[in-house]
Amino acid sequence: MTLHPSLGLVIAGCSRRKTPTRVPVPALELYQGGIAPQLRRRLGARPEFRERIRFLSAEHGLITADQRLLPYDRPLTAAYAVELRPRVAEAIADEFAARGVPEHVLIVAEPLYLVLLADLLTHPARPVLHWIPDPRDWPQAAAVLDAWRWP
Repeated sequence: MTLHPSLGLVIAGCSRRKTPTRVPVPALELYQGGIAPQLRRRLGARPEFRERIRFLSAEHGLITADQRLLPYDRPLTAAYAVELRPRVAEAIADEFAARGVPEHVLIVAEPLYLVLLADLLTHPARPVLHWIPDPRDWPQAAAVLDAWRWP
């Protein structure tokens, strides 16, 4: 299966570890945990793939790899996930309206983050979802990207 970048989407959970900075930096550079470092190395220098990376932020909702952020410390709780879900649903709807529905979505995030994506899980276009519940399981994430034939 060869997926053009626009036919795939990667959604990763944010990480507790962040780059210490006093100026906003792109999310892909801010996050230092989870699969962010590997995504940076593998796709970060390729704009057509970088623009297909999203993060689920406990502070900001669904964000692009290039959204500029300052470090923050906000763990996701079950109550806040329910509160944040409509904002993430709206961001996904806007994303799909602007760019089309991807054929495949790779989600690398802990189970609680799926609350934020509940509307994606029931989307009528039904993209194929690949969920990896361990936010640090790069080998499994890389296997999906390899299957997509992404660089």
